[in-house]
Amino acid sequence: MTVRFVGAGPGAADLITVRGQRAIASAPVCLYAGSLVPAELLESCPPGARLVDTARMALEEIVAEMVSAHGAGHDVARLHSGDPSVFSAMAEQMRRLDAEGVPYEVIPGVPAFAAAAASLRRELTVPGVGQTVVLTRTSVRATPMPEGEDLGTLGRSRATMVLHLAVQRVEAVAAELVPNYGADCPVAVVARASRDDEVILRGTLADIAGQVREAGILRTAVIVVGRVLTASEFPDSHLYSAARCRD
Repeated sequence: MTVRFVGAGPGAADLITVRGQRAIASAPVCLYAGSLVPAELLESCPPGARLVDTARMALEEIVAEMVSAHGAGHDVARLHSGDPSVFSAMAEQMRRLDAEGVPYEVIPGVPAFAAAAASLRRELTVPGVGQTVVLTRTSVRATPMPEGEDLGTLGRSRATMVLHLAVQRVEAVAAELVPNYGADCPVAVVARASRDDEVILRGTLADIAGQVREAGILRTAVIVVGRVLTASEFPDSHLYSAARCRD
């Protein structure tokens, strides 16, 4: 039997891959974080499926559920919000499944930063403006950041930056980025991207913190920083250029 880590998408129930939906529909056991995964996705579970909300469970309890299901001959759908390749805590689960000899696979999903960019109607890699995207977070109650991955260091490239799990520290984030990006650098905060209650704030490093506090945004948001957010004068991509050799 197999554990399938499924990217459940950023919030809208229809932003999930066909493969992910099939995995949910065929699994007699489904583990999900009730605070992040849309309840509508659980409607795809087969009748009588064991549904386990892991929002308040410790890692060892979650792994025990998967190991027990495997021992009973049941496939498991382990739902993670967004895409499990970033900030999902999937790595430590896989490490323990390896130790237990439990097979697993990963089904990607739509990440929160992609949903945020879609809501902003912006490409994060604009020719001549920004061709690099840094995905990162900050550390408060979460696991400490590795050496060299502080915002001051990462910001030296002035690349487009997307911060997860950081909106509660928006004042500190802005202050740390201003020396490299400038106070006038465009910023957007997208809370609950793709959901019916989505909130979009646009501003600069100088004023975004005040907007966030006024809107009462405390979680489930990404911060996007970079000149690509307002770029309008830039060269066309070579990809579709008439001068490009297509032989």
